[in-house]
Amino acid sequence: MARVTRVALVTGAGAGIGAAVARRLAARGDDVVCVDRDPAAAQAVAAQVGGLAVTADVAAAGAGDEVVERAVERYGRLDVVVTSAGIERTGAAATLPTDVVRESLAVNVLGSYDVATAAARRFLTQGEGGRVVLVGSVNSLRALPGQAAYATSKGAVLMLARALAVDWALDGITVNVVAPGVTDTAMSAGSLGDPGRRDALLARVPMRRPARSEEVAEAVAFLSAPESGYVTGVVLPVDGGWSAAG
Repeated sequence: MARVTRVALVTGAGAGIGAAVARRLAARGDDVVCVDRDPAAAQAVAAQVGGLAVTADVAAAGAGDEVVERAVERYGRLDVVVTSAGIERTGAAATLPTDVVRESLAVNVLGSYDVATAAARRFLTQGEGGRVVLVGSVNSLRALPGQAAYATSKGAVLMLARALAVDWALDGITVNVVAPGVTDTAMSAGSLGDPGRRDALLARVPMRRPARSEEVAEAVAFLSAPESGYVTGVVLPVDGGWSAAG
């Protein structure tokens, strides 16, 4: 029987970790749907991987169903979803506007929930299981000053994965979290570009360097592979030892 090419949908695929994930999954043979709110960024990565570009804001109502429908229209099925779309908003909790926290939750948590559940509905229709990988953060496990909005949202992503993993275990749908630490991306350019802030961050990392996006993508590739079918509800830190050191 001929092998069926797997179809993977990646949100936040226009840059950083999401783009690295899209390239890695394409390299193993997946057809990749590159979702990003920046149409030019989505198109650029989709062109690199020979995939489909979809412009969508995951925080918008109905975005999950929309992007899954586009994937199925193009490829006829869906096997993997990776929710890499995210924002980082920082500030002292006492003066941080509630709207900033709401925005963080809308993108990082509700966006992940909407896309993951839309994908699961498709998985259930196909009856062949599926893989869901949510991109969390070391801040899913550790708090830092000024990270009330971000850490709250990423902590919720971890519990979301556990809840969905339990709900869908009998359906063959696995749900896991990759938790990157300091990663060399555009999102972290402000911190890593400032020598003082860079030194302070890397002092927490036993390896004393940031991750490369490709290293995070390798963890996603494992958790989204057919062979990882007995791994669900876990968080896999890719943080150079940060969470181990406490």
